[in-house]
Amino acid sequence: MSTSDEFFKRVSGLLNKIETLLPGTPELPDLNSYQAFRWQHQGLGRSILPIESISRITLSDLKCIDRQKIAIERNTRQFLKGLPANHILLWGPRGTGKSSLIKALINEFREDKLKFIEVEKQHLVDLTEIVQTLGKEDMRFIIFCDDLSFEADDPSYKAMKVVIDGSIASTPDNILIYATSNRRHLMPEYMSDNENSKMIDNELHMSESVEEKISLSERFGLWQAFHPFNQEEYLLIVDYWLGKLKAPLPDIKIIHKAALKWALEHGSRSGRSAHQFAKDWTGRHLLNDR
Repeated sequence: MSTSDEFFKRVSGLLNKIETLLPGTPELPDLNSYQAFRWQHQGLGRSILPIESISRITLSDLKCIDRQKIAIERNTRQFLKGLPANHILLWGPRGTGKSSLIKALINEFREDKLKFIEVEKQHLVDLTEIVQTLGKEDMRFIIFCDDLSFEADDPSYKAMKVVIDGSIASTPDNILIYATSNRRHLMPEYMSDNENSKMIDNELHMSESVEEKISLSERFGLWQAFHPFNQEEYLLIVDYWLGKLKAPLPDIKIIHKAALKWALEHGSRSGRSAHQFAKDWTGRHLLNDR
């Protein structure tokens, strides 16, 4: 073998190895066998992996957020039937039911041809590729982005703007994005942002920094706000979970006093805090009974 032949053989072998490391077309699992999936990076490759164990929470488990449940379930049914529907932003304080509501939707539509794809914030830069991949499939997808919060010049922020409503190419009709955030506009807001706002002909014109910060959230057609629960609502949620967990109930006044103390110690009268208290109370007292 000549020197040149040996050289080209080695170069060919090297190129073959490099090609195996380069990102290729994302791998798709059997989409019909699962309902929920997660976009995953594995080395330089990307794939959609099925989620084997899904939260069992249902819409009936979620108390004191009936308005939000009705709006989001209705929008989802419109989407499932091929009718016009909107991307949704669920925003509000932690523990008020935003993520739980999305998980409950998975169980609500378990028998329908609706798939949920969870995409973590650090992978949002792949949104265009995800949408192109799923848009070719003969089923409907909700891309779920949980607990979003962006900083200035975050590439993930710009990637989501483009996919929702910022590109010549439109999002395929079989895809919606449901996102949750503690922030209404998904980015931190500072007093200094308003310093360059002006009044022109008695109309308020926002500064460029403010306009930029609201430019993503306004692309979501449906906003659903979640608010902290008052004491009555918090105790109602506690009572629900105690009943569902079959907790011993010696004296409801004593239990409510303990539940309020729990909320004070955890700094939140939230649905999450109520559920955690109910599990702690039930577990401790059933353990003592045994």
